[in-house]
Amino acid sequence: MDQTHQVPHSRRDRPRNTRDTTAGQTTAASAGSPEQRLDDEDYPAYSMGRAAEILGVSPAFLRSLGAAKLIEPLRSEGGHRRFSRYQLRLAARARELVDAGTALEAACRIIVLEDQLAEALRINEELRRRD
Repeated sequence: MDQTHQVPHSRRDRPRNTRDTTAGQTTAASAGSPEQRLDDEDYPAYSMGRAAEILGVSPAFLRSLGAAKLIEPLRSEGGHRRFSRYQLRLAARARELVDAGTALEAACRIIVLEDQLAEALRINEELRRRD
């Protein structure tokens, strides 16, 4: 039974890849002033090596999260993986679960469910405020 674990790529439910690979151009998520990009948690600011260093994991661990479809980093013009803060938070949570003995596939599923629950709670709160 093949289950694909799809986490929204951002809290705003954008596609994981903000790059249109068919046209070879980036979308509005990577456009804007440097200040806007610094505030955008979906902006792919971190290289593979830097992301691995920040999280205290190996690049192979980050690649395994991509293979498990938990995160799919943007690719730079040179083909290098670039990670956003949102993706780093997902990877950090995956590491916590794996370090606690959870299998990678199960950890990814847990993270997907946690993310979906957080989004549902956010939407419910937003709807309550409107009433």
